[in-house]
Amino acid sequence: MITRTSKALRTPGGLSIRYQPRATGAVLLLVAATVAAGIVLIGSGDYPISPAEVVATLMGDGTMAQEFVVQDLRLPRVLVAVLVGACLALGGAVFQSISRNPLGSPDVIGFGQGSAVGALAVIVLFHGSQAAVAGGAVVGGLVTGVGIYLLAWKRGVHGFRLVLVGIGVAAMLTAATHYMITKADLVDATRAVLWMTGTLDGRDWVQFWPLLAMCAVLIPLVLAFGRPLRMLEMGDDSAYALGVRVERVRVTLMCAAVLLVSAATAAAGPIVFVSLSAPQLARRLTRAPGPNLAASACMGAALLLAADWTATNAFGDRELPVGVVTSVVGGVYLLWLLVTERRAGRI
Repeated sequence: MITRTSKALRTPGGLSIRYQPRATGAVLLLVAATVAAGIVLIGSGDYPISPAEVVATLMGDGTMAQEFVVQDLRLPRVLVAVLVGACLALGGAVFQSISRNPLGSPDVIGFGQGSAVGALAVIVLFHGSQAAVAGGAVVGGLVTGVGIYLLAWKRGVHGFRLVLVGIGVAAMLTAATHYMITKADLVDATRAVLWMTGTLDGRDWVQFWPLLAMCAVLIPLVLAFGRPLRMLEMGDDSAYALGVRVERVRVTLMCAAVLLVSAATAAAGPIVFVSLSAPQLARRLTRAPGPNLAASACMGAALLLAADWTATNAFGDRELPVGVVTSVVGGVYLLWLLVTERRAGRI
């Protein structure tokens, strides 16, 4: 069925492809914004490089100094930011669609906190390396996801129940992180607090390649389930009637979303509120029904790049962790969202 907001593109072979012009244009616009923000971010810093010089250096026409700064220092940080933002936003879009609730975000319902507990346990209890901390974050996110799913299960997983259980689990996990910090020695406590803030500082190719491998598997998997996920938003009974294997689709998407959020957290720490705000902003930009997965991923990447530029350039010589900026902006957005939902009578 082609809605008023959709058009059909027919190929020479007779194949008909449905697309939404506004949503397609929004995705292209966000991709362009992401590329532009990345170029500007690469060129900013103590060794400024103009956008034209950044592009020339990426094409192999820069000086040796520019190639070192761009390719070894700044490019991997920008690429990690793009992947982290896309992972967080895509995970948020999945959980908001499954729960049918704009508050059903991984950093609200406990999955981000679970990754943080896993990473802090490795730091505080085992004094683990950076790779071990990343592994702890992934394991912590997966264990938390399984726990929340089982606690929310009652002849299916209702979205409102999932959010309530997740908020309760998030509160307990937050208490656990505070307890571990109080029991850590000074060096480990400092390291833990810095990691918990969420930062892209010092990110290089070591963090990029594992994250890229995870994204190469998980992002196409999530995008492939875009149509069943849209049907899940109509309710389990309607999805069953349309031939969707509800629990299989839900479990697959939840596992993929938890892994995406955990991988992003492992690479850059718990950068909060990107999962909450990016999918909602993408929906408002596209004005299209459904989860808007591609638009959400692009919006998350653009948002995190903009937040990182703000954190590194908007406060003079004082460079802030990117998690501080996303917390402030996301907190304001959350308050606005709560007021809007209350006025609409949904909470």
